[in-house]
Amino acid sequence: MPATRSEIEAWFGGRIPEQWFQRPPEIMIDRDEILVIGTLPDVTLETDAAEDARAVAEASRIKTFREETRDERVRIASDAETVYDRKVSWGAACGDRRVLFTHLSIPVMTRLRLPERSVLDTLVKAGVARNRSDALAWCVRLVGKNESEWLDGLRQAFAHVEKARAKGPNV
Repeated sequence: MPATRSEIEAWFGGRIPEQWFQRPPEIMIDRDEILVIGTLPDVTLETDAAEDARAVAEASRIKTFREETRDERVRIASDAETVYDRKVSWGAACGDRRVLFTHLSIPVMTRLRLPERSVLDTLVKAGVARNRSDALAWCVRLVGKNESEWLDGLRQAFAHVEKARAKGPNV
């Protein structure tokens, strides 16, 4: 039986050193990948520091974390990949900055009719995207950004379905 979200979160909670992140990491899961994103402590700068300086400091903190934890993250990921049969990817957030270190880009096949292809082609012709694939990815990001509350509701509803299934009979 596949592991539940709570089991995967608990596994990483037990494996990730407590000093790495300010709070439990955000864990995103699909059938191909487990993405672990931890929040690092905010940088401390003078109160009148420019936004550019803050951005540089946050990027530096994330880069330092990435370099200093690489070996341990690889060990944790390797163990998790064996247990869950999914690739494990990492990222970190600091202040307003969020960086994904290693993550998959999975091809997705879809069938589109002329009106939908026309939307993608318009985005390509306008220079918003390099090709139809990039245009489709742009559309997905746009929906994710603008419909996040609705998508969160769907995810919560699905989590209830998963709990109900888990309580059901084992076949």
